[in-house]
Amino acid sequence: MDTTSSSSSPELATDEDGEVYGRLALVRAGILGLVFVLATCGNLFFLGTLWKKRKRNTRTQLFLSHLCLADLVVAFFQVLPQFSIEITHRFRGTDFLCRSVKYLQVVGMFASAYMIVAMTVDRYHAVCKPMVSFLKGSFRRYLSIGAAWLLSLAFSSPQLFIFSLQEVEENRYDCWATFIEPWGSRIYISWITVSVFALPAVIILYCQIRICTTIYFNMKRKALQAGRAGTKAVSNAMLKTVKMTFVIIMAYTVCWSPFFVVQLWSVWSPSSAPTQGPVFAIIMLLASLNSCTNPWIYLYYS
Repeated sequence: MDTTSSSSSPELATDEDGEVYGRLALVRAGILGLVFVLATCGNLFFLGTLWKKRKRNTRTQLFLSHLCLADLVVAFFQVLPQFSIEITHRFRGTDFLCRSVKYLQVVGMFASAYMIVAMTVDRYHAVCKPMVSFLKGSFRRYLSIGAAWLLSLAFSSPQLFIFSLQEVEENRYDCWATFIEPWGSRIYISWITVSVFALPAVIILYCQIRICTTIYFNMKRKALQAGRAGTKAVSNAMLKTVKMTFVIIMAYTVCWSPFFVVQLWSVWSPSSAPTQGPVFAIIMLLASLNSCTNPWIYLYYS
């Protein structure tokens, strides 16, 4: 999960510490294995559901299918490699594999976040600017999806140069990051946090607020014309929209904010950052849970 350094463990001072770390590593490996199974099965199941309903050709199916693909990239190239490292304690592979895995780890992070942004912006146009959405909706959907993938591939490219297979001890190699000290890691992690988390969160929040307010005022106007029955319909429709908005933003924020807070903390104040122990392990594992929650959230509200 860590995008700034190797995922390997430091050398342990005592046998007791080694035993504690070994138990913690097994727990982490078990949780990562469970997350991988849930994320893979959930997204594959949702892709199968979308395939069965492909004839309906709803405007969200295309976005949801690409969101599932992005979350599968996270599962196979972020969760699964971390699971293997917890078992072996070191990265096992060539320099090419090291760079490729670290590159695809960040591609999955970018793509998952940007696909949610693309889908949210599309819904914003559909609700707030329906005539523009009707005239250019299909072209814009394909353009936004293509842009999400291209930006993800481009913004992840620094990983290919930052990471390499290095000798960390005598005859022991690991996939390790190299930065220009002392400011290289700070700038890079700050940029990753803004581009992957902060900026998408702001765009999603803005679009969802506009969507909710537009629905509210439109339905309220219709309710005044329709009477009590219309008022009840307005309440149910708005409540569902508000719930979905709340769940999407909360799931995204809860899963990713602790991860990026710790990443920023570790580069701006490394002496006080929690980089080991159960709390750190939980924070690192929490980020990958977003790939498990996404398909079920959209399946429930679709």
